[in-house]
Amino acid sequence: MKYINPPGSFCQDELVVEKNEENGLLFLELNPPNPWDSEPRSPEDLAFGEVQITYLTHACMDLKLGDKRMVFDPWLIGPAFARGWWLLHEPPSDWLERLYQADLIYISHMHSDHLSYPTLKKVAGRRPDIPIYVGNTERPVFWNLKRSGVQLTNINVVPFGIWQQVDRNLRFMILMDGVHPEMDTCIIVEYKGHKILNTVDCTRPNGGRLPMKVDLMMSDFAGGASGFPMTFSGGKFTEEWKAQFIKTERKKLLNYKARLVKDLQPRIYCPFAGYFVESHPSDKYIKETNIKNDPNELNNLIKKNSDVLTWTPRPGATLDLGRMLKDPTDRKGIIEPPEGTKIYKDSWDFGPYLRILNAAVGDEIFRHSCWIKEYFTWAGFKDYNLVVRMIETDEDFSPFPGGYDYLVDFLDLSFPKERPSREHPYEEGSVLNPPNTSASTASPTPKIHRSCPDLAQLPPTLSSFRFTRVNHLLDIITWISKSLIRSRVDVIRHVVKNGLLWDDLYIGFQTRLQRDPDVYHHLFWNHFQIKLPLTPPNWKSFLMYCG
Repeated sequence: MKYINPPGSFCQDELVVEKNEENGLLFLELNPPNPWDSEPRSPEDLAFGEVQITYLTHACMDLKLGDKRMVFDPWLIGPAFARGWWLLHEPPSDWLERLYQADLIYISHMHSDHLSYPTLKKVAGRRPDIPIYVGNTERPVFWNLKRSGVQLTNINVVPFGIWQQVDRNLRFMILMDGVHPEMDTCIIVEYKGHKILNTVDCTRPNGGRLPMKVDLMMSDFAGGASGFPMTFSGGKFTEEWKAQFIKTERKKLLNYKARLVKDLQPRIYCPFAGYFVESHPSDKYIKETNIKNDPNELNNLIKKNSDVLTWTPRPGATLDLGRMLKDPTDRKGIIEPPEGTKIYKDSWDFGPYLRILNAAVGDEIFRHSCWIKEYFTWAGFKDYNLVVRMIETDEDFSPFPGGYDYLVDFLDLSFPKERPSREHPYEEGSVLNPPNTSASTASPTPKIHRSCPDLAQLPPTLSSFRFTRVNHLLDIITWISKSLIRSRVDVIRHVVKNGLLWDDLYIGFQTRLQRDPDVYHHLFWNHFQIKLPLTPPNWKSFLMYCG
């Protein structure tokens, strides 16, 4: 027995149905054993300096575990999500040497603030065989490795819920997210019986079943990893409404994280994986509007409700687990970076990364309008009653001179000149940004725009979509209006040319949207965010054919 809630959306877990002796039905809730309890180990005393955790930036931690070093999610240079996210913190000057010395790297999922190809390219220059471990997700974490040009030769895909032994004292276990098992993972690291839990961006890590009283827990906290509501306008989306919505949602997220920490009772908690900034000048509005949670505010809330110790990390700061467990007041338990160390970045090297995006704008592919049919045929989404309008724009989301403005009817995968006369949901827009991965966002019940005359007769608000992630929870919504889905031309063409997922558009704030009313189209957005083909379109063959 399976059920789907809401209709057309997530398929829930299969229910186990059994019959009793009277041929009646028995409903059983499965209660499997916790995988981390297999082969349990009692904690041993730790020497001072034996286990040290150094914060580098965003979601990147350098763990010294006896004579082994393990690194989480190294994003140390360049942008994430095309050009929408940049590092808030200045990494320690020795970050690259630290990565060279790592015995293993864990990468939680494929989003570019965790899987940073620019960073890994630096590492691969000296150590292409560095062991990297990822979970066995439905969409491979390194699905785009070959196209990235990064030479890594030792990527290990491991099953969920099974201890991976590193040496006699060290082991780790990767767990899947209960909401997004197709892409998100978290990890338990155990050294001499002491557990470190890193839930990263998981919305419901391991379906909500997590070890209690671990020695150190770390998780995301900030929110703001979504384009909703900052990239929306029209209808209720006034600046006042957006500000109030953001304030309310950030407070909800803080309360949720504080409650989770209280329930799990770790000895120490560290908020991380939320230190990014929309630093490019063209994203000034997003930066000013997309207010994020303060880690100190969360830690103060935790202290009010529990005895959990908290640590707000700064780049280069090191926590000595042995010292902190023995005496939390030990001043050497947390070593802060030297006085005068630069904490926050005040400049970013935009040029090299923007040039990569801009190179796609003049590509020969886009001289032929039939690229549109080629691309969406390759994408493979059809037989769904939805019409989308896409508009290429400049930096300010005004129509790009000579850019494309087109309709896609996904019912029969046609490309009409005008909107079909049948009843259908409708989306217009340009490529910019929907949501990202950490914000907790709820959306109203979707509705369907029933009439679709030509654009001049559309209502004042345009049909558009929203893709929201609550700590990476996808909340994908389409809506109808008189405006459009406007996308920055360099990003949309880069995504199309390379067969990339649409996260660069949505999470990277590279679209502007209007909607009225709301229509929930999970199947459509989930496809373009998760289920696109693993290999890009064959543009070489396309150009030969078009030529």
